[in-house]
Amino acid sequence: MQISRVVIRNFRSFEELDVPISQNTTCVIGENNSGKTNFLHAIRLCVDSNLSSTYRSLLGNDIHSTVDISHPNQVLVGLEIVDFAGKINEEALVGAWQCEPGKARVFYRFRPKLSIREDLAADEIAPGDLTIEDYHWEICGGGDPARDLTAISWDEDLGTSIRFSDLQSFLVVFLPALRDVESDLRQFRSSPLARLIRAMDIDIAEQEDLVEKLRVANEEIAEAPSIKKIAESIDESFKKVAGPAFSMDVDLGVAEPSFQTIVRTLRVLLSNVALDDFDPSSNGLGLNNILYVSILIEYFQKRIEQQKSAGQILLIEEPEAHLHPQLQLTLFNALRDLPFQSILTTHSTHITAHADLESYVVLTQRGVPAVSASVPAEDESISNQEVSDLERYLDATKSNLLYAKKVMLVEGPAELFLIPPIVKEVMDIDLDREGISVVPIYGVHFDVYAKLFGEAALPKKCAIITDGDLKPSDANPEVEGEDELPPPPNFAPLENDFVKVFACATTFERAITLSSTLNMFAMAAEEIGAPRIAQRLRAGIEALKDPTLNGEDRKAILTPLRAAVLNTSIRFGKARFAQIAARHVEHAGGIPKYLRESIEWLLEP
Repeated sequence: MQISRVVIRNFRSFEELDVPISQNTTCVIGENNSGKTNFLHAIRLCVDSNLSSTYRSLLGNDIHSTVDISHPNQVLVGLEIVDFAGKINEEALVGAWQCEPGKARVFYRFRPKLSIREDLAADEIAPGDLTIEDYHWEICGGGDPARDLTAISWDEDLGTSIRFSDLQSFLVVFLPALRDVESDLRQFRSSPLARLIRAMDIDIAEQEDLVEKLRVANEEIAEAPSIKKIAESIDESFKKVAGPAFSMDVDLGVAEPSFQTIVRTLRVLLSNVALDDFDPSSNGLGLNNILYVSILIEYFQKRIEQQKSAGQILLIEEPEAHLHPQLQLTLFNALRDLPFQSILTTHSTHITAHADLESYVVLTQRGVPAVSASVPAEDESISNQEVSDLERYLDATKSNLLYAKKVMLVEGPAELFLIPPIVKEVMDIDLDREGISVVPIYGVHFDVYAKLFGEAALPKKCAIITDGDLKPSDANPEVEGEDELPPPPNFAPLENDFVKVFACATTFERAITLSSTLNMFAMAAEEIGAPRIAQRLRAGIEALKDPTLNGEDRKAILTPLRAAVLNTSIRFGKARFAQIAARHVEHAGGIPKYLRESIEWLLEP
């Protein structure tokens, strides 16, 4: 079975959240403090029997800031569950939770106690007099399918109470971001190795054989001269201190000869080309993380094979922790191919670049007390073909836009390299500190990306920075071909409250060549190996100092210089020339009007 929908109301950072969940692996992504951990914790409130009841009794800061608990209200977390029909264990677990054929519901509520609700109905207590002690938590299932989870009111009884013991059949494993997997591997209660051993159902005869081997090992070790001498000295000292009434005989051995002791003391041992049989404590954090998850996956698989599973889900915060990009992808691909559900929170652009768009749950801070949640692939304005295009385009660089507060889409690397430093120099605005990511799309197909930004997808501002000709910078219309080039795209229909297009009249290189930036480009030309161009630019600087020049005169001087900057960038490579120019931004004194306006629009509240 699988969780197919999550509804959260009034819990922590979420005032209202309602999202579908992917069948296999879901990636919950978003900027820091957008509620990713809260999302996983909300799911645990409903179905994790390992979560202490202490955490289910909410505190004031667990309740959304817009809720006044002195007036009756509720925190609600609801899960819809599907794909359990025909699976005996799963049907037995969720049968009582069905709200309609093939769909079950389980929901957690934190609302006024029954006695308080009765007193409110009888006017014994006035709304406005409640305290958090008047609230309690409950877990229910099923209910009337005509009543959607988003419409259940605080005083409405819906569904049947779920016994906490029932939840123990549904396995939930949560791995926090700051996990100490080395310690967990050693701790009997938290070790996935101990769980795996128990799931193997080792028969009694084999258990007894293992215990006998441990007993023999103890005897052989105890008979060693040095060990025997140490044991005798401890035994003698203990008897002196404890006295005859309380003393016991002392021996030394590897461990108490019992099967439970064997399970507790077994350790994972590793080998590589340099070392044999070494403890994971000698390993790197990243590989230990992989080792831990691998053992856990095997445990899940054994439960499925032995038909002991009545549903299971793996919740992982930041699976990329301590892993280099290749291992991040290896782990993610392994999780994605598993026959059970996993939900990940991640900051890794490498993971999001390889995840299906339909697996994204994107959390966005909108400058108000509530966090917005969306599944971009569910936006009806994005076609299946456009979803496929976006999955191809959102590589590890471009998927950075998923984590930004605001986005500036540009054509290519020249804008990427030069815009942030020149904005910092001229406008004293650090785009990174403002949460604005500059993302090059390497073309002019902005229409595909623009579909991502909107109320139903990513509710964050996106400024599109483009050339006036709307022609890819690497396109050359002079090359002969049999087919006509398509007309430039029309971006006007894409503009809305979240998307705005800012275009210069010609090209970026020409637009950014101003009288106040000529010295910057002269320095860049000289460094890149174009001294004559540098000399021309400096001559232009001197000519523009003439106070008698009118507008037409200044234009006559600047026009050929703009062409010279453009041609130099093409000749030496636009990206390389922009990189070098960025090193000399302290010699720039202005930026084009369209870039300034785009920054000002992005910074508007």
